[in-house]
Amino acid sequence: MAGALAAARTVEPTAGDHRADGHTHESACLNCATPLVGSHCHACGQAAHVHKTLGAFFHDLLHGVFHFEGKIWRTLPLLVTKPGKLTREYIDGRRASYVSPIALFLFCVFALFTTINSLGGDIGASVNTTVEQGLKQERNDLAVLEAERIAARGDAAELAKIDAAIAETRKNIAGLEQVKASGINVGNIDTSGLETASDIGWIKEAVKKAKANPSLALYKVQNYSYKLSWALIPISVPFLWLLFPFSRRFGLYDHTVFVTYSLCFMTLLGIVATVGGRLALPGLPALAFLPPLHMLLQLRGAYGLSWFGAWWRTWFLSLFAFVAMMLFAVVILVEAGG
Repeated sequence: MAGALAAARTVEPTAGDHRADGHTHESACLNCATPLVGSHCHACGQAAHVHKTLGAFFHDLLHGVFHFEGKIWRTLPLLVTKPGKLTREYIDGRRASYVSPIALFLFCVFALFTTINSLGGDIGASVNTTVEQGLKQERNDLAVLEAERIAARGDAAELAKIDAAIAETRKNIAGLEQVKASGINVGNIDTSGLETASDIGWIKEAVKKAKANPSLALYKVQNYSYKLSWALIPISVPFLWLLFPFSRRFGLYDHTVFVTYSLCFMTLLGIVATVGGRLALPGLPALAFLPPLHMLLQLRGAYGLSWFGAWWRTWFLSLFAFVAMMLFAVVILVEAGG
């Protein structure tokens, strides 16, 4: 027995040891096995000594929360009052004090949709279709499709078509059940004004589905808007590039940082508008003047433009922003109508 223990110790000298202080006391990095020199691995950056205590776990949790919080309270004031300075400093490499644009964007999008779901309330005033009615309709459709599947045994092509329809119907039922469970009231949607007069097939089909089941259509639009919100960035960057064509001073990276921080502000503005509308605060129409003003300040600060140079670009950027939103809406309609 003693010989076996000695052999095991030779292979793994620290096997079976319990470190009361929670330190691992490694001589090589636990992440990449590089020999350690100093307090951190010079190859991958991981800390040399990894704590394995419950207290260390909560310490890391609190450090992550407050580290982000500390950065966000330095980032948000600049985003609102000096967006150009924030954009330029991040591009130039002074990043330790600020939340990265993509992290802030994801946080803002999450906050926006949480606010909408929490405060959205009723959506219309004309009761037309309820979630329960939508569920009943989809379940009836499913029963009909399953009966058709039984009758179509032996016809492989027809079975494949019916199976695809069954899968889509079950997906619709799952979506409606999520809407019902969320407590969102989507029963007050009037679809009488929707027209299907279009020469584009997918538009006609999307409008037809929306009229047949508006609660499901609303769920899909909201769901895909959240999931695909990131697409606004690549959609918008080429338009910003058009304001500085073939510039050697500013590249696509500069434009991407600009667009992402700009979208963060617009998303926060949407949160303010949602909360303000719910509370019936006066003066909300004045918020419409803030997006172009913010663009003006960000353009001037980020690209070092004169007031005139920033002013005329703001007009074009406002137009481009509208076009980008329309393209994003098309993407959402394509996904929701699929």
